[in-house]
Amino acid sequence: MSCPKSFPVIAVFLAALACLLSGVSSAQISHSEQVQIAPPLIRTIEPPAADASANSLEERADLLRGSKLYLDALDYYRAALVKAPNAARLLNKVGITELMMQRFKEARKSFEKSIKADRNFADAYNNLGVVFYEGKKYGAAVKQYHKAIAIDGESASFFSNLGAALFSKKEFEPAVRAYQHALELDPEVFERTSRAGVQAQLPSPEDRARYDYTVAKLYAKMGSSDRSLEYLRKAIEEGYKDLKNVYKDEEFAALRKDPRFTELMAAKTPGLPE
Repeated sequence: MSCPKSFPVIAVFLAALACLLSGVSSAQISHSEQVQIAPPLIRTIEPPAADASANSLEERADLLRGSKLYLDALDYYRAALVKAPNAARLLNKVGITELMMQRFKEARKSFEKSIKADRNFADAYNNLGVVFYEGKKYGAAVKQYHKAIAIDGESASFFSNLGAALFSKKEFEPAVRAYQHALELDPEVFERTSRAGVQAQLPSPEDRARYDYTVAKLYAKMGSSDRSLEYLRKAIEEGYKDLKNVYKDEEFAALRKDPRFTELMAAKTPGLPE
C-alpha cells in the first residue's frame, strides 16, 4: 500500500494510521507465550430425576464419587437429602466429597451437621478429625478420633488416623500403640489408606524415615516379612539415623534370619555391624 505524501495535517494523520493498521493486519501474531485459564469443574451427568428415591439417588452419587465426578455426586447427594432431610449418613457423604475436592470449610460444616443429626455416628467424628488433620490442627484431630473410637472401637481406620495425628505431634509412643492396634484390627489398613485415603503428613525426611521404620517394626512383630522389608527399605532410603537398632530390636529377631534382610542391609548399609 502506497501512502499519499501531501495532505492537510488531519488527512496525513489518518493516512499514516491506515498504513500502520494495514501493516499489523498482514503480520503473523504468535500465541506461543499466552496462558489460558483452565475452565472450572463442570457437571457432565444428567441432573437427578425428580421422581427418584433417596436410596437410588444415593447409590448413583456413590458411583459418581467413586469415578471422581465430584460435582455430579454432590448434586445427587443433595437431591437425596431433599427426600431424606438431616440424614447423618448422607451429610457425611457430602462432607467426604467436599473433602476430596479440598473444600475443607464446607466439609467441616457437613460433618458437623452429620454429628448434630446423629451424635452416635462415629464416621462423622472421624472425618471431622481428618479435616482438622489436613489443617494441621493435630490436637483437635486427636480429640475427634478419640470420640469416634469411643463409639466404635473396632475400626482400624480410626486407630490409624489417631496414630497419624499423634505422630505429627511427635508423641511417638502413643502413636505406635495406636498404629499397632490398627494393624491388629486390619493388617491391610496401611495399604488401604495409601490407595484411597488421606496421606500421613510427615514434613521432614527424618520424620518420614522414623514413620517407615516404626511401621516396619510393627509388621515384623506381626510376622509379615514382606511388608516389614518394604517399609524397612523405605526407612533406609529416607536416611533413618538409628538403623543399627534393627540388629537390637526384638521385633526384628525373626526377620534377621531372612536372607532378604541380609541382602538389604548389605546393599544399603555396608558399614553397619552384624
